[in-house]
Amino acid sequence: MKTLYIECKMGAAGDMLMSALYELLDDRQQFLDTMNSLGLPGVHLEARAASTCGIAGTHMAVTVDGEEETEPGHDHHHDHHHEHDHGHHHEHEHSHHHHHATPGHIREIISGLELPAQVKANASAVYDMIAEAEARAHGCPVGDVHFHEVGALDAVADVTGVCYAMYLLGAEQVIVSPVHVGSGTVRCAHGVMPVPAPATANILEGVPVYGGEVQGELCTPTGAALLKFFGASFGPMPLMRTGRPGVGIGTKTFEQANCVRVFLGETESTEGKGDGEITELVCNIDDMTPEAIAFACTRLIEEGALDAYTIPGTMKKGRPGHVLTVLCPPEKEGEMARCVLAETTTNGLRARRCTKYFLQPGVKTVETRWGQVRVKTAEGRGILHQKPEYEDVAVLAREHQVSYETVYREALRNCGEE
Repeated sequence: MKTLYIECKMGAAGDMLMSALYELLDDRQQFLDTMNSLGLPGVHLEARAASTCGIAGTHMAVTVDGEEETEPGHDHHHDHHHEHDHGHHHEHEHSHHHHHATPGHIREIISGLELPAQVKANASAVYDMIAEAEARAHGCPVGDVHFHEVGALDAVADVTGVCYAMYLLGAEQVIVSPVHVGSGTVRCAHGVMPVPAPATANILEGVPVYGGEVQGELCTPTGAALLKFFGASFGPMPLMRTGRPGVGIGTKTFEQANCVRVFLGETESTEGKGDGEITELVCNIDDMTPEAIAFACTRLIEEGALDAYTIPGTMKKGRPGHVLTVLCPPEKEGEMARCVLAETTTNGLRARRCTKYFLQPGVKTVETRWGQVRVKTAEGRGILHQKPEYEDVAVLAREHQVSYETVYREALRNCGEE
């Protein structure tokens, strides 16, 4: 399977990710020509040779009217990360006099770019993720989030550039290392914030992260959103045959190499082999009400079970009952066995270690006439399953007074479009 592995030992920002992916492209000039012909006012991309701790790589300089944009008052190791401001009480501490860009404004800019529809849909989804995280961090509605215009255009170039490079590389799965977020504090328009910044922490919810080794903000909200959107899983590099790595260089100097590395290669095919192992915990229950069993299943899933379900059966002495099955990772067997004993009336259970075959999960975003819908995918062995996300379909159906089935079918039809 064509796999992309992203190594974030010094965090990630949009420009560093784009620089690293750029190095893997077959036609780098075509990428630059396309990005520079998008019509973003005053924006220009230039790939510059760079190095960190003796490691050679690329720094993608994104300039606006000839200057690399940095937000005044910020101390980032990534040279043009855009910080975000929110609400209507912006401190105009810089000499630029641009208006703020709302999420809606950013979506308009992206939708007008001459790029494949999937690239634009992905870029918009990444921005939506950032806006939602910023709104949560500041306790305001998403519509009140404002991106600093001084950094908005180069940030659009970062996000669309990464989404376009990912589109051109065409990896079947993306795996990301645990993310180094840095430590300490960072100064912004509002004052001094802890690292990781609140928005970054919101985006990285559920993602393996670590810090404490380096002072500074290593992972930006943009970098976090791109990793979260494209990363199907987070962990160590799998067994894979790789080509030359792509290296994206940051400008600030640390004792450690300040770069993002990406590896494109083939993971060993699992055709005819098991994809891993899973544990089944099984017990018979004949003295719990249906409501109590349903509650127990919910609790087991909340505690980390992959699934919990019952099958009706006839127990000894002809008593009606249920066979409860709980699925969990092998390493959680003991913990989940205790949960079963605590949440049900059974005094014992059986554990079975099973070989597991599965399709690789993923998610993508498609456009419909009513708005965007996330689509869950499962792929492998020449098979592709696609299922529009229930919540996204339901929201659009309610908002636009159309049937659930109508929105669902259009989302499914548009899955194959580019």
